[in-house]
Amino acid sequence: MLASVPSFKSKLIAGLVAFSPAIALADTPPMRVVSMNLCTDQLAMLVADEGQLLSVSRLAQDPEGSAMAEQAQTYLPNSGFAEEIYLMQPDLVIAGSFSTPATTAMLQRLGVPVVVFDYASSLSDIRDRLFQMGEVLGHQDRAAKIIADFDAQLAALQAEITTRPKAALYYANGYTSGDSTLAGQILIAAGFDNIATEAGLPYGGNMPLEVLALMQPDAIITSSPSATTSRAEDILTHPVVDTLRQKTGTGWFSDRDWACGTPFVLNAIADTAALRRQLEGNGS
Repeated sequence: MLASVPSFKSKLIAGLVAFSPAIALADTPPMRVVSMNLCTDQLAMLVADEGQLLSVSRLAQDPEGSAMAEQAQTYLPNSGFAEEIYLMQPDLVIAGSFSTPATTAMLQRLGVPVVVFDYASSLSDIRDRLFQMGEVLGHQDRAAKIIADFDAQLAALQAEITTRPKAALYYANGYTSGDSTLAGQILIAAGFDNIATEAGLPYGGNMPLEVLALMQPDAIITSSPSATTSRAEDILTHPVVDTLRQKTGTGWFSDRDWACGTPFVLNAIADTAALRRQLEGNGS
């Protein structure tokens, strides 16, 4: 499995050598690493040696959105600004593809090595990102062990699937995620069929209430309501949604296990699988 993943060094040489040749040529792992993205924060915390990771983003310390908020408290927080990161004198900066391009470009112009990780949109992407982090930090064996544990736990969760009820992922503003998204992959792994794909939204999009009602899902799965009121979330208490909730299973799940392509998606899969078993026990 790991042999099929392209060498990170070859990707780096092809795409970033003009900005950061030090990474491509370095024989020793970087010792002052700064991560400026919530998802790379967590991957780095899982793989890095003690003392190797210097700073993570402030989002990593927020328990609402981070699965490793407690661990993140032990690192210097950063707000993703080029000036503050440069002053930390990092050997390497790890960013996500959604990180501010102006920040990463400025750091590269200042001679700071930067590696950009793509967002994980599938379970297989999680393996790839872990492998990439292992190569970036010089801990391939540790990353391989995490991947093996991830695969074993995922296989155990999927072994007991016998039925596939239909579910709707439904969020603020009526947004839904299809099979070609990480949330959709979590749903499939938990033993549900996703009505978004049946409705012609494989990558997600806005699903009108009328379509949601006509699809008649067996379960509605949504993120936990935010601490502050939001007009975007009003749709989640609409009478149509309330009626469906009374007739189906309902799951309110924390974003922290769903948002990033890390092994913590196993928690999201386990919680969603528990909802499926509840429906099976009710004869749905």
